[in-house]
Amino acid sequence: MDTRHWSSTIAAAQAGDRQALDELVAGWLPLVYNIVGRALNGHADVDDVVQETMLRAVGNLGSLRDPDSFRSWLVAIAMRQIRDRARRRSTQTLDESAAQATDFAELTVLRLQLEGQRREVAEAVRWLDDEDRHLLSLWWLEVAGELTRRELAAAVGVSRQHAAVRVQRMKERLESSRGIVRALDGACPELRELTGRWNGRPDSVWRKRLARHIRGCGYCGDPRESVVPAERLLVGIALVPVPVGFTLSLALGGKTAVAATAASTSVGWSAKVLGALTKPAVALTAGATVAAGGAYVVTHTPDAPPPHAAVTTPGPPAGTAPPPPPASRPASPSPSSPSPTPTTKTDLYGTVVDAADRAPDPNAEPAPLPHRPESGITSTGGAHATMNHRGDSVTLSGRGYVLVRWQISPQYRAGGLVMPAWTGLKGKLFHVASGGGRRMDDPVSTTDPSATGMGDAATGYTVLPAGAQQMWQNEYFYVDGSVTLTVNERGADYGVSVFPTTWDAVRRDVTTGPAQGARRYGLVRDTGRDDTPVPQYATRANPADPATVPQLSRV
Repeated sequence: MDTRHWSSTIAAAQAGDRQALDELVAGWLPLVYNIVGRALNGHADVDDVVQETMLRAVGNLGSLRDPDSFRSWLVAIAMRQIRDRARRRSTQTLDESAAQATDFAELTVLRLQLEGQRREVAEAVRWLDDEDRHLLSLWWLEVAGELTRRELAAAVGVSRQHAAVRVQRMKERLESSRGIVRALDGACPELRELTGRWNGRPDSVWRKRLARHIRGCGYCGDPRESVVPAERLLVGIALVPVPVGFTLSLALGGKTAVAATAASTSVGWSAKVLGALTKPAVALTAGATVAAGGAYVVTHTPDAPPPHAAVTTPGPPAGTAPPPPPASRPASPSPSSPSPTPTTKTDLYGTVVDAADRAPDPNAEPAPLPHRPESGITSTGGAHATMNHRGDSVTLSGRGYVLVRWQISPQYRAGGLVMPAWTGLKGKLFHVASGGGRRMDDPVSTTDPSATGMGDAATGYTVLPAGAQQMWQNEYFYVDGSVTLTVNERGADYGVSVFPTTWDAVRRDVTTGPAQGARRYGLVRDTGRDDTPVPQYATRANPADPATVPQLSRV
């Protein structure tokens, strides 16, 4: 982002222009969010630190003399807030709340659809210490073209020469962490034995321990492919989008905008800005809404579907019948209309549930994905809920699409799988598509033909219940109402990540095929009608133990 293009907007905002301030906050919020999110790896304090940064920037904008220095000025404010937060919190407090944090590394992977070594770099960030992660949050944006080295050095508070030394040391630890990520994805028996005592949370002690093993292990130390330097992988990479529903309050000290205005009448420019924010108006700019009361809410309104004539989504394979078109809501029958025949009951919602099917041919393009109405999904787990333990749950409400991403860990415990359950359903729930480039029973290794997403010959395989539908890496659902998804992990270790998403994101995923590096195209299950499959383990009841929800339940 070039500050020079923002000079006029910054000047207008300094003069008290409400629309200019809206554009300024909406335009620069993603940069601040990426710096803070990556520096804290998605810790629960990210929202607070972003709030503090933007509040201080808005409150002190009148003191900025050179609009061209706005970016370096804003980044410096963000880094001060990150350091202040670190001083305020003890290590014990950080460790206790880290387990409840949104993992920014995984968010980066999924929101930017990173694969291969780019994904490896994002996941390696978890293994860095706080100081390295703070520096990496700036360096990542430098190599991505969002910051300059001069701005990086200024934000850290050191000379450019000293910054170069610190960046080089951080890169060395990042490369070591990339080796750990690669090794943990492998099948080294000695490494499995070593990690048997590990709790699964990256820290500096285990980083050093695993790095020592890798240096002395012929299996783990062999990268099996040419390792591309991290800076080459990150060139031109996009910013991670601000999560849907992120709310940025510009009310000073948590006060209402009216109270804040009254309290700031002696500070000149701040009073003008906050006075403007109390006007009863709403303006939509660049995905952020500024509303009365001084609150910015990231909305990410779903894009309208393309015109029918412009749809370029591949159709069904040759020789197969096209899926039926989405059905519109039927009109109420007239008194003279004949009574429905009993066979219409088979079309009622909930009578069609998932049935085990075979994976399509890798080159079989999916059917078009019908576009159901979207008003947005609210998740109790936020934009990214990661559930790894029995009893973890998330409640989804609204109307729209949801991604459930699978991660099975057979190397820790292989065996029978107790599937997650959808409970307390109010409204409708459909299983609309599968994607992610592979099913969980597809091969995942170029060196071990026995290895799939469900396990390998050395560790054993995770086993689905008889007749259960095989999962894909990404499973997509459509919610119209509310429902709770609960992990019933037992027998085999697995985790699921849950993300509110959009029709367009689902369509992009399922239409990514072998030509784009995926193993196979995705699979569209949605017919656009109520005969679209319903998940196998779903109920309108709220059982005390969700693991007791029967397979092939009727809703």
